[in-house]
Amino acid sequence: MTPPTKALADRMAPTGSSAPTRGPGFGTKVRRVIGERFALIIGLLVLAYMLLPIAVVMLMSFNDSSKNRNLYSFQRFTTNNWTNICGPQGMCSSLKTSLWIGVVATLISVAIGTMAAFALVRHKFAGRSLANIVIFLPMASPEIVMGSSLLALFVSMHQSAHLGGVTILIAHVMFCLSFVIVTVKARLGGMNEDLESAAMDLYANERQAFWKVTFPLVLPGILAASLLSFSLSFDDFIITNLNAGQTTTFPMFVWGSAQRGVPMQVNVIGTIMFLLAVVFVLMGDVFSRRSKRAKA
Repeated sequence: MTPPTKALADRMAPTGSSAPTRGPGFGTKVRRVIGERFALIIGLLVLAYMLLPIAVVMLMSFNDSSKNRNLYSFQRFTTNNWTNICGPQGMCSSLKTSLWIGVVATLISVAIGTMAAFALVRHKFAGRSLANIVIFLPMASPEIVMGSSLLALFVSMHQSAHLGGVTILIAHVMFCLSFVIVTVKARLGGMNEDLESAAMDLYANERQAFWKVTFPLVLPGILAASLLSFSLSFDDFIITNLNAGQTTTFPMFVWGSAQRGVPMQVNVIGTIMFLLAVVFVLMGDVFSRRSKRAKA
């Protein structure tokens, strides 16, 4: 008996039967997941890269470096750095200097910068385009150029013997002012001016329309400019070092102590400043959400 041919065997096979199919392999699944979540993965990697130095600072704030003052060598866990923050000589005094200069420079910069932003956005005058260009010069200039220029200015005014807190404050206001103006201008540019007109149509005068409508809308930009201005002032070293005279700020203290070993209390201050910034950002987000719910 001759064996059945392939066509006859196919006709003799039961209907509905099919060969088992294999699912996608492990490599295919991995590539699919990466392709679908590529942006999320890249974002998480960038975020981890940015937070890694902060995590190291937080870890080193609990480091006992009494025997080895190497900043990057973790010896053993201790809380003495937090309970004795002012242990290193001169650290707290330099911190107070940086704090008061940062606060005063922020207040002056925000007050002047907010008014300048309103003038540049809401009014047309001769030289407006030139003013917009000049605002970006302190932001685009290298700090060493700005610091040396300010030092030459103070020397030409015969103030070289009086370099200190006042000259640092003038320098900080000068470079913080540009960032404040740009930040508030961005907020004003996204506002709808018809809201003020609507308020005045409802019998509000100019002052009431400003404080009831305009100012609450601009306030997030002012707060953002304030945080940015204070951070820049507190963190600055190059411009401050050239115009400080005998005054020592916190960044200058850190730079000077690096010659003989950075005290671990520096990491405590860094951790506190970072946590305060996070708290302010979260508070702003909470208030923003509450205001949106109240309006809804």
